[in-house]
Amino acid sequence: MAEKRDKEAAKQTKKDKKAASKARRGQIFQAFHMQRKEDKALIPWMLGTFLVIAGLVFLLGMWIGIEWLLLPLGILLGVLGAIILFGRRVQRNVFRKAEGQPGSGAWALDNLRGKWRVTQSVAATTQLDAVHRVLGGPGVVLVGEGAPHRVKNLLSQEKKRIARLVGETPIYEVIIGDDEGQVPLRKLQSHLMKLPRNLKGPQVDALETKLSALGNRGAAMPKGPMPQGAKMRNVQRTVRRR
Repeated sequence: MAEKRDKEAAKQTKKDKKAASKARRGQIFQAFHMQRKEDKALIPWMLGTFLVIAGLVFLLGMWIGIEWLLLPLGILLGVLGAIILFGRRVQRNVFRKAEGQPGSGAWALDNLRGKWRVTQSVAATTQLDAVHRVLGGPGVVLVGEGAPHRVKNLLSQEKKRIARLVGETPIYEVIIGDDEGQVPLRKLQSHLMKLPRNLKGPQVDALETKLSALGNRGAAMPKGPMPQGAKMRNVQRTVRRR
């Protein structure tokens, strides 16, 4: 009986994996179809990347006399290069659409790669300016989005509020934007990764526990970038009701 249950469980697991794989392929195909409509240079770039990589590997094989043995490897590497190019162009397109929209900073932080602890909207205004708190190896990173003159004031207040709890732990301030001294949304991930690593895992855990007692101040931000064309006054009215 137990053996039968194990076989049924293994069969169901295999079925679930197959369904998940099919769903991922469908998502990739849908993303490719959407990107191809907006990015007319996508297919030429992907084809060019494939041909260049495969051609270089083939030429390397000719130089050492095993070109036909290396051809399958060149094809695989060419396909991989084309897929990487596709992913980067999709990512760039997504960030381009999100830039400048309220909530885009929170959305970008939620999609950070790595062991970051993100707390959205620890301080905010009804004009949809916000400060988000990020904990990680560098220490505390306060990320502001919105009108710079209001965001700077929010960052200053939040820094003073948490400085009493974190002691000598470094606190970094980042404002999302394209002006001088600001960090573009598309470069936020790389900017955070370049910050010095001052804390180790257990220290970050202790810091998170210490700061978890702090409540958020101000209005909540929308979950993700606002749809294009949304009326700001309606969003502000919704925020004030919360």
